[in-house]
Amino acid sequence: MNLKDKTVLLTGGSLGIGKATAALLIEKGAKVAITGRDAARVQAAADEIGALAICADVGNPDDIDRTYAEFLQAFGHLDVLINNAGIGGSFARLEAVEWDDFEQVFRVNVFGAALMGKHAAHLFMAQNHGNIINIGSTASLKGFARGSVYSASKFALRSLSQSWADELRKHNVRVMQINPSEVKTAFANADRVERPEEDNKLRSQEIAHAIITALEMDDRGFIPELSVWATNPF
Repeated sequence: MNLKDKTVLLTGGSLGIGKATAALLIEKGAKVAITGRDAARVQAAADEIGALAICADVGNPDDIDRTYAEFLQAFGHLDVLINNAGIGGSFARLEAVEWDDFEQVFRVNVFGAALMGKHAAHLFMAQNHGNIINIGSTASLKGFARGSVYSASKFALRSLSQSWADELRKHNVRVMQINPSEVKTAFANADRVERPEEDNKLRSQEIAHAIITALEMDDRGFIPELSVWATNPF
């Protein structure tokens, strides 16, 4: 797909992987809207990179409806949905996890992504083309100690990606999941401050590159799943 003039809706775009991906898409000529829960932060990011800012929480169904209304009012149609918004939530041991821990994380990482995908599917099936990128994690491939909540949410997202791909291929819709390993971003930081880069650790730019590469493949083919690891993080 040639990204020039394509319209992209990217959730969680004010920091980290989302912001880096939006910036690279815009460099490629795409028209991009980014969402975020913090109005000032998402507007500042949008102003910096040349995107449309939509203040919205993917964990709120009403916000999802409004997101699509604002996006379509601005751009008229949708070519690409990137489900990037996600939270880490609780990393407690099994004996300490609570119902609320699962509900908080699944509300964003699974339910929000699913409803964003539902809206996109309606649009894509009607126009007979489209692209969905779900940002998963290598935690969707293998669980880890203290990962009961987060890893389970990413396993669920991986199942969504596979199910959607099977449903939507006949409508010329490509569904792809990108699985980053650890990336030095603000993820899981309560203060939402970006962590400093380390020479041997992944940056947001590597994941943005993977997303763009998957999208730029000719529309006749797609990469169902792509995992990105640091070469030597030790």
